[in-house]
Amino acid sequence: MDKGLHFTICVLTTVLLLRESSQAGEEKDPEVLAAPKPDSRGAGEGLPTLTVTTILEDPYVMVRGAELEGYCMELLAALAGMLRFQYRVKVVGDGQYGAVAAGGNWSGMIGEILRREADIAVAPLTVTSAREEVVSFTTPFLQTGIGILLRKDTASQDMSFFHFLSPFSKETWTALLFAYLLTCCCLFLVARLSPCEWNEPKNEENHFTFLNSLWFGAGALALQGATPRPQALSVRVIAVVWWLFTLALLAAYIANFTALLSSGSEQLPIQTFEDLVKQRNLEFGTLEGSSTFYYFKNSKNPIHQMIYEYMEKRREHVLVKTYQEAVQRVMDSNYAFIGESISQDLAAARHCNLIRAPEVIGARGFGIATAQASPWTKPLSIAVLKLREAGDLDYLRNKWWESSCLRQSRDRWGPLEPPALGGLFLTLGIGLALGVLAALAELSSSSRRAAAHAKKSCCSVFTEEICTRLRIKGAARQSQETSGKANA
Repeated sequence: MDKGLHFTICVLTTVLLLRESSQAGEEKDPEVLAAPKPDSRGAGEGLPTLTVTTILEDPYVMVRGAELEGYCMELLAALAGMLRFQYRVKVVGDGQYGAVAAGGNWSGMIGEILRREADIAVAPLTVTSAREEVVSFTTPFLQTGIGILLRKDTASQDMSFFHFLSPFSKETWTALLFAYLLTCCCLFLVARLSPCEWNEPKNEENHFTFLNSLWFGAGALALQGATPRPQALSVRVIAVVWWLFTLALLAAYIANFTALLSSGSEQLPIQTFEDLVKQRNLEFGTLEGSSTFYYFKNSKNPIHQMIYEYMEKRREHVLVKTYQEAVQRVMDSNYAFIGESISQDLAAARHCNLIRAPEVIGARGFGIATAQASPWTKPLSIAVLKLREAGDLDYLRNKWWESSCLRQSRDRWGPLEPPALGGLFLTLGIGLALGVLAALAELSSSSRRAAAHAKKSCCSVFTEEICTRLRIKGAARQSQETSGKANA
Protein backbone atom coordinates (compact mmCIF):
# COMPACT_ATOMS: atom_id res chain seq x y z
CA MET A 1 0.00 0.00 0.00
CA ASP A 2 2.80 2.39 0.91
CA LYS A 3 4.66 1.50 -2.29
CA GLY A 4 1.53 2.20 -4.39
CA LEU A 5 1.03 5.59 -2.74
CA HIS A 6 4.70 6.45 -3.22
CA PHE A 7 4.48 5.50 -6.91
CA THR A 8 1.37 7.65 -7.41
CA ILE A 9 3.05 10.68 -5.82
CA CYS A 10 6.12 10.27 -8.07
CA VAL A 11 3.94 10.09 -11.20
CA LEU A 12 2.01 13.22 -10.26
CA THR A 13 5.23 15.09 -9.49
CA THR A 14 6.70 14.13 -12.86
CA VAL A 15 3.56 15.24 -14.73
CA LEU A 16 3.55 18.61 -13.00
CA LEU A 17 7.25 19.20 -13.75
CA LEU A 18 6.73 18.34 -17.43
CA ARG A 19 3.75 20.69 -17.62
CA GLU A 20 5.70 23.61 -16.11
CA SER A 21 8.59 22.95 -18.51
CA SER A 22 6.18 22.97 -21.46
CA GLN A 23 4.66 26.29 -20.38
CA ALA A 24 8.10 27.84 -19.94
CA GLY A 25 9.07 26.70 -23.40
CA GLU A 26 5.92 28.23 -24.88
CA GLU A 27 6.70 31.62 -23.29
CA LYS A 28 10.11 31.64 -24.96
CA ASP A 29 8.76 30.51 -28.34
CA PRO A 30 8.72 33.44 -30.80
CA GLU A 31 5.57 32.07 -32.45
CA VAL A 32 3.68 32.30 -29.19
CA LEU A 33 5.19 35.75 -28.59
CA ALA A 34 3.26 36.99 -31.57
CA ALA A 35 0.06 35.30 -30.40
CA PRO A 36 -1.37 36.88 -27.24
CA LYS A 37 -3.79 35.05 -25.07
CA PRO A 38 -7.42 35.51 -26.09
CA ASP A 39 -9.52 37.94 -24.13
CA SER A 40 -11.23 36.36 -21.14
CA ARG A 41 -14.59 37.32 -22.62
CA GLY A 42 -13.90 35.05 -25.59
CA ALA A 43 -12.46 32.14 -23.66
CA GLY A 44 -14.59 29.10 -23.03
CA GLU A 45 -15.16 25.51 -23.93
CA GLY A 46 -16.64 24.81 -27.34
CA LEU A 47 -16.11 28.32 -28.76
CA PRO A 48 -14.75 28.54 -32.34
CA THR A 49 -11.09 29.56 -32.71
CA LEU A 50 -10.10 31.89 -35.54
CA THR A 51 -6.60 32.37 -36.90
CA VAL A 52 -5.98 36.11 -37.25
CA THR A 53 -3.22 37.51 -39.43
CA THR A 54 -1.90 41.01 -38.83
CA ILE A 55 1.13 43.22 -39.42
CA LEU A 56 3.37 45.06 -36.99
CA GLU A 57 2.66 48.78 -37.29
CA ASP A 58 2.49 51.39 -34.57
CA PRO A 59 -0.07 51.91 -33.01
CA TYR A 60 -2.20 49.19 -34.59
CA VAL A 61 -0.11 46.19 -33.53
CA MET A 62 3.03 46.41 -31.36
CA VAL A 63 5.11 43.89 -29.44
CA ARG A 64 5.11 44.57 -25.70
CA GLY A 65 6.83 41.95 -23.57
CA ALA A 66 5.40 38.53 -24.36
CA GLU A 67 2.22 39.75 -26.07
CA LEU A 68 0.92 42.05 -28.76
CA GLU A 69 -0.97 45.26 -28.05
CA GLY A 70 -2.38 48.18 -29.94
CA TYR A 71 -5.52 49.53 -31.57
CA CYS A 72 -6.21 46.39 -33.61
CA MET A 73 -5.59 44.11 -30.64
CA GLU A 74 -8.15 45.94 -28.50
CA LEU A 75 -10.57 45.99 -31.43
CA LEU A 76 -10.11 42.23 -31.89
CA ALA A 77 -10.69 41.59 -28.18
CA ALA A 78 -13.91 43.63 -28.27
CA LEU A 79 -15.15 41.74 -31.34
CA ALA A 80 -14.33 38.40 -29.74
CA GLY A 81 -16.32 39.36 -26.66
CA MET A 82 -19.32 40.40 -28.73
CA LEU A 83 -19.34 37.43 -31.16
CA ARG A 84 -18.11 34.78 -28.69
CA PHE A 85 -15.05 33.33 -30.39
CA GLN A 86 -11.48 32.58 -29.47
CA TYR A 87 -8.55 33.68 -31.63
CA ARG A 88 -4.91 33.04 -32.34
CA VAL A 89 -2.90 35.92 -33.77
CA LYS A 90 0.02 35.50 -36.16
CA VAL A 91 2.15 38.18 -37.79
CA VAL A 92 2.17 38.01 -41.59
CA GLY A 93 5.23 36.14 -42.80
CA ASP A 94 6.40 38.43 -45.62
CA GLY A 95 5.55 41.68 -43.84
CA GLN A 96 3.27 42.84 -46.69
CA TYR A 97 -0.30 44.07 -46.72
CA GLY A 98 -1.34 42.36 -49.91
CA ALA A 99 -0.62 42.92 -53.60
CA VAL A 100 -0.72 40.91 -56.81
CA ALA A 101 2.67 39.44 -57.74
CA ALA A 102 3.93 38.88 -61.30
CA GLY A 103 2.50 35.36 -61.44
CA GLY A 104 -0.95 36.48 -60.33
CA ASN A 105 -0.53 35.27 -56.76
CA TRP A 106 -1.29 37.52 -53.84
CA SER A 107 1.27 38.40 -51.20
CA GLY A 108 0.89 39.57 -47.62
CA MET A 109 -2.21 39.15 -45.49
CA ILE A 110 -4.50 38.84 -48.52
CA GLY A 111 -2.42 35.90 -49.75
CA GLU A 112 -2.59 34.17 -46.37
CA ILE A 113 -6.40 34.41 -46.36
CA LEU A 114 -6.57 33.05 -49.91
CA ARG A 115 -4.29 30.13 -48.98
CA ARG A 116 -6.45 29.41 -45.91
CA GLU A 117 -3.50 30.14 -43.61
CA ALA A 118 -5.66 32.67 -41.75
CA ASP A 119 -9.38 33.15 -41.25
CA ILE A 120 -9.44 36.93 -40.93
CA ALA A 121 -7.00 39.85 -41.19
CA VAL A 122 -7.29 42.56 -38.53
CA ALA A 123 -4.84 45.29 -39.48
CA PRO A 124 -4.66 48.73 -41.13
CA LEU A 125 -5.69 47.05 -44.38
CA THR A 126 -7.15 49.43 -46.96
CA VAL A 127 -10.34 48.39 -48.73
CA THR A 128 -9.68 48.48 -52.51
CA SER A 129 -11.56 47.15 -55.51
CA ALA A 130 -8.73 44.75 -56.42
CA ARG A 131 -8.70 43.22 -52.95
CA GLU A 132 -12.50 43.15 -52.80
CA GLU A 133 -12.49 40.89 -55.88
CA VAL A 134 -10.63 38.10 -54.06
CA VAL A 135 -11.63 38.59 -50.39
CA SER A 136 -14.52 40.14 -48.49
CA PHE A 137 -14.27 43.21 -46.25
CA THR A 138 -16.35 44.30 -43.31
CA THR A 139 -17.58 47.82 -42.68
CA PRO A 140 -14.48 50.05 -42.28
CA PHE A 141 -13.48 50.65 -38.69
CA LEU A 142 -11.25 53.63 -39.53
CA GLN A 143 -11.56 56.30 -42.24
CA THR A 144 -8.44 57.68 -43.86
CA GLY A 145 -7.03 59.12 -47.07
CA ILE A 146 -3.71 59.82 -48.80
CA GLY A 147 -1.57 62.63 -47.42
CA ILE A 148 1.98 63.98 -47.51
CA LEU A 149 4.27 63.65 -44.48
CA LEU A 150 7.05 66.27 -44.27
CA ARG A 151 9.75 67.36 -41.89
CA LYS A 152 9.10 70.87 -40.61
CA ASP A 153 12.54 72.32 -41.27
CA THR A 154 12.56 71.06 -44.87
CA ALA A 155 8.97 72.12 -45.50
CA SER A 156 8.99 75.48 -43.75
CA GLN A 157 8.92 78.50 -45.95
CA ASP A 158 11.35 81.31 -45.22
CA MET A 159 9.56 84.15 -43.52
CA SER A 160 9.18 87.38 -45.42
CA PHE A 161 11.51 90.16 -44.40
CA PHE A 162 8.43 92.21 -43.58
CA HIS A 163 6.67 89.36 -41.80
CA PHE A 164 5.68 91.75 -39.01
CA LEU A 165 3.14 93.27 -41.42
CA SER A 166 1.38 89.92 -41.95
CA PRO A 167 -1.15 90.18 -39.09
CA PHE A 168 -3.03 92.85 -41.06
CA SER A 169 -3.99 92.87 -44.71
CA LYS A 170 -3.01 95.66 -47.09
CA GLU A 171 -6.52 97.05 -46.87
CA THR A 172 -6.31 97.15 -43.08
CA TRP A 173 -2.98 98.99 -43.12
CA THR A 174 -4.40 101.48 -45.65
CA ALA A 175 -7.49 102.03 -43.50
CA LEU A 176 -5.27 102.50 -40.44
CA LEU A 177 -3.19 105.16 -42.20
CA PHE A 178 -6.34 106.96 -43.35
CA ALA A 179 -7.83 106.82 -39.83
CA TYR A 180 -4.58 108.19 -38.38
CA LEU A 181 -4.45 111.15 -40.79
CA LEU A 182 -8.16 111.87 -40.41
CA THR A 183 -7.92 111.85 -36.59
CA CYS A 184 -4.92 114.16 -36.62
CA CYS A 185 -6.73 116.57 -38.95
CA CYS A 186 -9.72 116.54 -36.63
CA LEU A 187 -7.49 117.25 -33.64
CA PHE A 188 -5.89 120.17 -35.43
CA LEU A 189 -9.22 121.61 -36.63
CA VAL A 190 -11.06 121.20 -33.30
CA ALA A 191 -8.12 122.66 -31.34
CA ARG A 192 -8.17 125.69 -33.65
CA LEU A 193 -11.90 126.20 -33.29
CA SER A 194 -12.22 125.59 -29.53
CA PRO A 195 -11.81 128.75 -27.39
CA CYS A 196 -10.39 126.67 -24.54
CA GLU A 197 -7.22 126.01 -26.52
CA TRP A 198 -6.60 129.80 -26.91
CA ASN A 199 -6.02 132.53 -24.37
CA GLU A 200 -5.58 135.40 -26.80
CA PRO A 201 -5.83 134.12 -30.40
CA LYS A 202 -4.14 137.25 -31.76
CA ASN A 203 -1.16 137.13 -29.41
CA GLU A 204 -0.87 133.50 -28.24
CA GLU A 205 0.23 130.63 -30.41
CA ASN A 206 -1.88 127.50 -30.44
CA HIS A 207 0.29 124.52 -29.54
CA PHE A 208 -1.89 122.08 -31.47
CA THR A 209 -0.26 122.71 -34.81
CA PHE A 210 -0.70 120.11 -37.51
CA LEU A 211 2.75 118.63 -36.86
CA ASN A 212 2.08 118.45 -33.14
CA SER A 213 -1.25 116.75 -33.90
CA LEU A 214 0.56 114.13 -35.97
CA TRP A 215 3.02 113.59 -33.12
CA PHE A 216 0.19 113.27 -30.59
CA GLY A 217 -1.56 110.61 -32.73
CA ALA A 218 1.66 108.66 -33.21
CA GLY A 219 2.28 108.67 -29.45
CA ALA A 220 -1.14 107.13 -28.87
CA LEU A 221 -0.37 104.36 -31.39
CA ALA A 222 2.69 103.47 -29.33
CA LEU A 223 0.74 103.72 -26.05
CA GLN A 224 2.95 106.60 -25.01
CA GLY A 225 1.92 110.06 -23.88
CA ALA A 226 2.86 112.99 -26.09
CA THR A 227 2.68 116.75 -25.72
CA PRO A 228 0.86 119.03 -26.16
CA ARG A 229 -1.86 117.78 -23.88
CA PRO A 230 -5.42 118.70 -24.80
CA GLN A 231 -7.26 121.19 -22.59
CA ALA A 232 -10.59 121.61 -24.35
CA LEU A 233 -13.33 119.05 -23.77
CA SER A 234 -13.87 118.55 -27.49
CA VAL A 235 -10.20 117.78 -28.09
CA ARG A 236 -10.15 115.41 -25.13
CA VAL A 237 -13.13 113.49 -26.49
CA ILE A 238 -11.34 112.92 -29.78
CA ALA A 239 -8.18 111.93 -27.92
CA VAL A 240 -10.03 109.38 -25.73
CA VAL A 241 -11.72 107.81 -28.75
CA TRP A 242 -8.39 107.56 -30.53
CA TRP A 243 -6.77 105.97 -27.47
CA LEU A 244 -9.51 103.32 -27.28
CA PHE A 245 -9.14 102.65 -31.00
CA THR A 246 -5.35 102.19 -30.77
CA LEU A 247 -5.69 99.97 -27.68
CA ALA A 248 -8.04 97.56 -29.49
CA LEU A 249 -5.91 97.73 -32.63
CA LEU A 250 -2.72 96.83 -30.79
CA ALA A 251 -4.47 93.94 -28.99
CA ALA A 252 -5.64 92.52 -32.33
CA TYR A 253 -2.19 92.97 -33.85
CA ILE A 254 -0.40 91.21 -31.00
CA ALA A 255 -2.90 88.31 -31.02
CA ASN A 256 -2.63 87.78 -34.80
CA PHE A 257 1.13 88.14 -34.82
CA THR A 258 1.49 85.54 -32.05
CA ALA A 259 -0.80 83.13 -33.91
CA LEU A 260 1.20 83.54 -37.13
CA LEU A 261 4.49 82.87 -35.38
CA SER A 262 3.22 79.79 -33.55
CA SER A 263 1.43 78.16 -36.48
CA GLY A 264 3.23 75.99 -39.02
CA SER A 265 0.69 75.14 -41.69
CA GLU A 266 0.53 78.73 -43.02
CA GLN A 267 4.25 78.61 -43.71
CA LEU A 268 4.19 75.37 -45.66
CA PRO A 269 5.10 75.86 -49.32
CA ILE A 270 3.82 72.32 -50.01
CA GLN A 271 0.09 72.48 -49.42
CA THR A 272 -1.07 70.14 -52.20
CA PHE A 273 0.19 67.29 -54.35
CA GLU A 274 0.62 69.77 -57.18
CA ASP A 275 3.04 71.75 -55.03
CA LEU A 276 4.93 68.53 -54.34
CA VAL A 277 5.35 67.82 -58.06
CA LYS A 278 6.50 71.36 -58.88
CA GLN A 279 9.25 71.55 -56.24
CA ARG A 280 12.73 70.10 -56.73
CA ASN A 281 14.16 70.06 -53.20
CA LEU A 282 12.39 66.99 -51.81
CA GLU A 283 12.25 63.43 -53.05
CA PHE A 284 8.93 61.66 -52.50
CA GLY A 285 7.70 58.09 -52.49
CA THR A 286 5.40 55.60 -50.80
CA LEU A 287 5.28 51.99 -49.58
CA GLU A 288 6.23 49.48 -52.23
CA GLY A 289 3.22 47.43 -53.35
CA SER A 290 0.80 49.42 -51.20
CA SER A 291 -2.68 50.53 -52.17
CA THR A 292 -1.38 54.10 -52.29
CA PHE A 293 1.08 53.18 -55.03
CA TYR A 294 -1.65 51.54 -57.12
CA TYR A 295 -3.97 54.48 -56.50
CA PHE A 296 -1.57 56.78 -58.35
CA LYS A 297 -0.93 54.12 -60.98
CA ASN A 298 -4.62 53.81 -61.84
CA SER A 299 -5.55 57.48 -61.47
CA LYS A 300 -6.36 59.53 -64.56
CA ASN A 301 -5.48 62.80 -62.88
CA PRO A 302 -2.44 64.35 -64.65
CA ILE A 303 -0.82 65.38 -61.36
CA HIS A 304 -1.27 61.85 -59.96
CA GLN A 305 0.17 60.38 -63.16
CA MET A 306 3.25 62.58 -62.80
CA ILE A 307 3.69 61.34 -59.22
CA TYR A 308 3.38 57.71 -60.33
CA GLU A 309 5.85 58.17 -63.20
CA TYR A 310 8.35 59.76 -60.84
CA MET A 311 8.04 56.90 -58.32
CA GLU A 312 8.15 54.24 -61.04
CA LYS A 313 11.32 55.62 -62.63
CA ARG A 314 13.11 55.83 -59.27
CA ARG A 315 11.29 53.05 -57.46
CA GLU A 316 14.41 51.45 -55.98
CA HIS A 317 15.41 54.79 -54.51
CA VAL A 318 12.14 56.39 -53.39
CA LEU A 319 9.92 53.41 -52.50
CA VAL A 320 10.26 52.09 -48.95
CA LYS A 321 9.59 48.64 -47.49
CA THR A 322 7.95 49.53 -44.18
CA TYR A 323 6.15 52.43 -42.61
CA GLN A 324 8.83 52.76 -39.91
CA GLU A 325 11.48 53.09 -42.61
CA ALA A 326 9.43 55.84 -44.28
CA VAL A 327 9.09 57.88 -41.08
CA GLN A 328 12.80 57.52 -40.31
CA ARG A 329 13.73 58.60 -43.82
CA VAL A 330 11.53 61.69 -43.58
CA MET A 331 13.27 62.67 -40.34
CA ASP A 332 16.79 61.99 -41.63
CA SER A 333 16.74 63.32 -45.21
CA ASN A 334 14.95 65.58 -47.68
CA TYR A 335 12.17 63.11 -48.31
CA ALA A 336 8.38 63.42 -48.37
CA PHE A 337 6.33 60.31 -47.66
CA ILE A 338 3.00 59.74 -49.41
CA GLY A 339 0.76 57.43 -47.41
CA GLU A 340 -2.28 56.97 -45.20
CA SER A 341 -3.19 60.28 -43.60
CA ILE A 342 -4.28 58.69 -40.32
CA SER A 343 -0.88 57.02 -39.93
CA GLN A 344 0.81 60.31 -40.78
CA ASP A 345 -1.22 62.05 -38.08
CA LEU A 346 0.18 59.53 -35.62
CA ALA A 347 3.75 60.18 -36.81
CA ALA A 348 3.22 63.93 -36.42
CA ALA A 349 1.83 63.34 -32.91
CA ARG A 350 4.79 61.19 -31.87
CA HIS A 351 7.55 63.14 -33.66
CA CYS A 352 7.14 66.87 -33.10
CA ASN A 353 9.44 67.80 -36.01
CA LEU A 354 7.05 66.20 -38.53
CA ILE A 355 3.92 67.68 -40.07
CA ARG A 356 1.27 66.55 -42.55
CA ALA A 357 0.36 68.75 -45.50
CA PRO A 358 -3.27 69.98 -45.48
CA GLU A 359 -4.50 68.23 -48.65
CA VAL A 360 -5.89 64.70 -48.33
CA ILE A 361 -7.10 62.77 -51.39
CA GLY A 362 -8.56 59.34 -52.07
CA ALA A 363 -10.92 58.90 -49.12
CA ARG A 364 -10.84 55.25 -48.05
CA GLY A 365 -11.24 53.02 -45.03
CA PHE A 366 -9.53 50.22 -43.09
CA GLY A 367 -11.59 47.03 -42.96
CA ILE A 368 -11.33 43.49 -41.62
CA ALA A 369 -10.64 41.03 -44.45
CA THR A 370 -12.23 37.58 -44.55
CA ALA A 371 -12.46 34.82 -47.10
CA GLN A 372 -15.22 35.13 -49.66
CA ALA A 373 -18.48 33.53 -48.51
CA SER A 374 -17.13 33.46 -44.97
CA PRO A 375 -19.87 33.25 -42.31
CA TRP A 376 -17.96 35.78 -40.21
CA THR A 377 -18.14 38.73 -42.62
CA LYS A 378 -21.64 40.00 -41.78
CA PRO A 379 -21.44 39.43 -38.00
CA LEU A 380 -18.11 41.26 -37.91
CA SER A 381 -19.58 44.19 -39.89
CA ILE A 382 -22.54 44.45 -37.53
CA ALA A 383 -20.23 44.30 -34.51
CA VAL A 384 -18.04 47.10 -35.95
CA LEU A 385 -21.14 49.25 -36.47
CA LYS A 386 -22.25 48.62 -32.88
CA LEU A 387 -18.82 49.63 -31.57
CA ARG A 388 -18.98 52.82 -33.63
CA GLU A 389 -22.47 53.66 -32.42
CA ALA A 390 -21.41 53.08 -28.81
CA GLY A 391 -18.42 55.39 -29.21
CA ASP A 392 -15.86 52.65 -28.57
CA LEU A 393 -14.05 53.24 -31.87
CA ASP A 394 -13.68 56.95 -31.08
CA TYR A 395 -12.34 56.05 -27.66
CA LEU A 396 -9.72 53.73 -29.17
CA ARG A 397 -8.81 56.38 -31.75
CA ASN A 398 -8.22 59.03 -29.07
CA LYS A 399 -6.35 56.58 -26.84
CA TRP A 400 -3.80 55.35 -29.37
CA TRP A 401 -3.37 58.64 -31.26
CA GLU A 402 -2.70 60.75 -28.19
CA SER A 403 -0.08 63.36 -29.03
CA SER A 404 3.16 63.54 -27.07
CA CYS A 405 3.80 67.02 -28.48
CA LEU A 406 1.17 68.71 -26.33
CA ARG A 407 3.59 68.91 -23.46
CA GLN A 408 6.07 70.65 -25.75
CA SER A 409 3.68 73.41 -26.81
CA ARG A 410 5.75 76.01 -24.99
CA ASP A 411 8.88 74.84 -26.75
CA ARG A 412 7.07 75.05 -30.07
CA TRP A 413 6.63 78.78 -29.59
CA GLY A 414 10.32 79.19 -28.81
CA PRO A 415 12.35 82.36 -29.31
CA LEU A 416 11.53 84.61 -32.22
CA GLU A 417 13.82 84.08 -35.18
CA PRO A 418 15.52 87.15 -36.74
CA PRO A 419 13.73 86.85 -40.11
CA ALA A 420 10.37 87.30 -38.38
CA LEU A 421 11.40 90.69 -36.98
CA GLY A 422 13.87 91.72 -39.65
CA GLY A 423 11.47 94.27 -41.10
CA LEU A 424 11.00 95.91 -37.71
CA PHE A 425 14.75 96.31 -37.27
CA LEU A 426 15.06 97.66 -40.81
CA THR A 427 12.27 100.17 -40.15
CA LEU A 428 14.00 101.25 -36.93
CA GLY A 429 17.29 101.68 -38.79
CA ILE A 430 15.65 103.74 -41.52
CA GLY A 431 13.92 105.91 -38.89
CA LEU A 432 17.20 106.51 -37.07
CA ALA A 433 18.93 107.39 -40.31
CA LEU A 434 16.18 109.80 -41.30
CA GLY A 435 16.34 111.40 -37.86
CA VAL A 436 20.09 111.95 -38.17
CA LEU A 437 19.73 113.35 -41.69
CA ALA A 438 16.96 115.65 -40.53
CA ALA A 439 19.15 116.90 -37.67
CA LEU A 440 22.01 117.55 -40.06
CA ALA A 441 19.66 119.38 -42.43
CA GLU A 442 18.38 121.55 -39.57
CA LEU A 443 21.93 122.27 -38.45
CA SER A 444 22.99 123.08 -42.01
CA SER A 445 20.10 125.50 -42.44
CA SER A 446 20.95 127.20 -39.14
CA SER A 447 24.63 127.39 -40.13
CA ARG A 448 23.81 129.05 -43.44
CA ARG A 449 21.77 131.74 -41.70
CA ALA A 450 24.51 132.29 -39.10
CA ALA A 451 27.21 132.43 -41.80
CA ALA A 452 25.24 135.01 -43.78
CA HIS A 453 24.73 137.13 -40.65
CA ALA A 454 28.40 136.91 -39.56
CA LYS A 455 29.75 137.00 -43.11
CA LYS A 456 31.71 133.77 -42.62
CA SER A 457 32.18 130.58 -44.58
CA CYS A 458 29.23 128.21 -44.28
CA CYS A 459 31.55 125.19 -43.86
CA SER A 460 33.48 126.85 -41.01
CA VAL A 461 30.30 127.76 -39.16
CA PHE A 462 28.89 124.25 -39.73
CA THR A 463 32.09 122.72 -38.32
CA GLU A 464 31.96 125.04 -35.30
CA GLU A 465 28.36 124.08 -34.61
CA ILE A 466 29.16 120.35 -34.79
CA CYS A 467 32.21 120.69 -32.54
CA THR A 468 30.27 122.75 -30.03
CA ARG A 469 27.38 120.27 -29.86
CA LEU A 470 29.71 117.28 -29.66
CA ARG A 471 31.93 119.18 -27.21
CA ILE A 472 35.11 118.65 -29.21
CA LYS A 473 37.12 121.28 -27.30
CA GLY A 474 40.31 121.12 -29.30
CA ALA A 475 38.59 121.60 -32.61
CA ALA A 476 36.41 124.34 -31.19
CA ARG A 477 39.42 126.18 -29.70
CA GLN A 478 41.33 125.89 -32.98
CA SER A 479 38.34 127.23 -34.85
CA GLN A 480 38.02 130.16 -32.44
CA GLU A 481 41.73 131.03 -32.76
CA THR A 482 41.44 130.99 -36.54
CA SER A 483 38.42 133.25 -36.31
CA GLY A 484 40.27 135.66 -33.97
CA LYS A 485 43.24 135.95 -36.31
CA ALA A 486 40.95 136.67 -39.22
CA ASN A 487 39.23 139.46 -37.28
CA ALA A 488 42.59 140.95 -36.24
